[in-house]
Amino acid sequence: MRQAGRSLPEYRAIRGGGTILDAIQDPDLSTELSLQPVRRYGVDAAILYSDIVVPAFAVGFGLTVTPGIGPEVEHPFRRRDDLGRLRPLDPEADTPYVVQTVRQLVADLEVPLIGFAGAPFTVASYLVEGRPSKDHAVAKALMLSDEMLWHDLLDRLADLAVASLMSQIDAGVSAVQLFDSWAGSLSPAQYRRYVLPHSQKVLSAIGSTGVPRIHFGVTTGEFLGQIGEAGADVVGVDWRVPLREARRRVGQGRALQGNLDPTAVLAGLPAALAATRDVLAENAGHPGHVFNLGHGVIPTSDPDILTEITRCVHAEGRTDGPTA
Repeated sequence: MRQAGRSLPEYRAIRGGGTILDAIQDPDLSTELSLQPVRRYGVDAAILYSDIVVPAFAVGFGLTVTPGIGPEVEHPFRRRDDLGRLRPLDPEADTPYVVQTVRQLVADLEVPLIGFAGAPFTVASYLVEGRPSKDHAVAKALMLSDEMLWHDLLDRLADLAVASLMSQIDAGVSAVQLFDSWAGSLSPAQYRRYVLPHSQKVLSAIGSTGVPRIHFGVTTGEFLGQIGEAGADVVGVDWRVPLREARRRVGQGRALQGNLDPTAVLAGLPAALAATRDVLAENAGHPGHVFNLGHGVIPTSDPDILTEITRCVHAEGRTDGPTA
């Protein structure tokens, strides 16, 4: 998952003050922060150090990421005139630091690099709410009261995501992930009507590149099949749905990613390894599985336990079949 290294002491030693957006705009720092978990854990891929709101920030929508809170918008999206604040993204001009970070990482890494972007719904939830929300009530109210404006907003955000992902692919990432972190706040019917077409637009647009596409949301178990329909090659699964059931819901032709509960890492090494082995057993040797946490690394996680989890997966979780 993104920000995989934020529990590391070496991360805290160099991350510095300011917002994550400050760090992201420093390619040398972002490169080092991306490399740290690869060195420490020996994982099979690196995750680009960035954030899902970078494209909206870069086109001047007027947001920041407040430490301890998350994305905040001074003037949230409220009316049709606000669409004008979401101009097209020119990655070479607007996010050259992201492109440069990718290029540096590709030159330094011996494992693949995974890039990412925020899915239209999740980014919209921040822009409309103005800050992180538990119920996404303001965003959903706009969605239900002005469907045309809602679709126009998500269409703009889909374009931003496509431009960002294509720039990362052009710079050399080996796979990309579309994060729809808050899609689980929706019902299956709401997801299909108001969100699915826009995620499909993003994933379809980058399909011609041949780069593997991962799609992930939290608490999306009730519509994992629709997540699969969006067009990714790999569907991320949080810890709430067992892998066998997730595979049944997603259907044939998709690999799965997940799904260790991140809090298991906080329970001590024996419990963490037991939970890891439970995930491996649930997968039952199926080759279409990318072992991962079911969401991001909790900052208070013990890095040594994460190292042992990685070793366990490498020793006990490999299959002889084709990899996902």
